[in-house]
Amino acid sequence: MHAMQYAFTLPADYPMEVIRERVARTGHLLDDWPGLGLKAYLIREREKEGSPVNQYAPFYLWHTVEGMNSFLWGGAFQRPTDDFGRPAGRQWTGLAYEEGAAGSSARVAVLRQQRVPEGVPLSEAAADAVRETGHLAAGDGALLAAAVVDTRRWELVHFSLHAGDAPDGLEGEVFQVLHLSAPGRGLLPKGRQW
Repeated sequence: MHAMQYAFTLPADYPMEVIRERVARTGHLLDDWPGLGLKAYLIREREKEGSPVNQYAPFYLWHTVEGMNSFLWGGAFQRPTDDFGRPAGRQWTGLAYEEGAAGSSARVAVLRQQRVPEGVPLSEAAADAVRETGHLAAGDGALLAAAVVDTRRWELVHFSLHAGDAPDGLEGEVFQVLHLSAPGRGLLPKGRQW
C-alpha cells in the first residue's frame, strides 16, 4: 500500500463553494481508476474545526504503484495543476490498514502527523502504529484507518475516515470529505504491511 497527498492552500477569502462544485462535477472520474484503493476529496475551511487555512487536500491510498504513476503522469493530475499550480506531493509507505464497521459514507477525515521517536527501536514504533490503526478503526463511526510512514523525514501519519463528526479526543487536522472514490478499497491489504 502506498499513500499520497498534495494540498492547495487557498487565500483566506477564497470561496470554498468553487471547490465543492468542482468535486461534485468531477469527483466521479476516479470512481473506477485502476490501482486506486481510495481517494478522499478533502477540504478544510478557515476558522472551522480549528483550521487556520482554506485548503483542498486530497488523500490517496493506492494498492498498485502503476495506478498512482498512471494518475500522476498519464494526464489526470494535469487538470488540478493547470488550475492551481503544481503542488508538492507527499508519498508514504504503508504500515497498516484496517476497515471499520461504519460502512461507506464518510463525513470527516482526521490526519495526524508525528515524528517516529528517537531512541525507540523501529520495530516498536511500527508495532505501536499497527495497534493505533486497529484502535482508530474500531472506534464508533470509523470507516477505516491507515498508518503510513515517510522514511526520509521519519514521519508517521495516521489517517482515518469517520461517518460522523471527528471523535472527541482524536488529535490531528480535521477535514470535510466531499467525495470518496474507492474502486479498490477491498484490494487494500489489511493489517500489518510486512
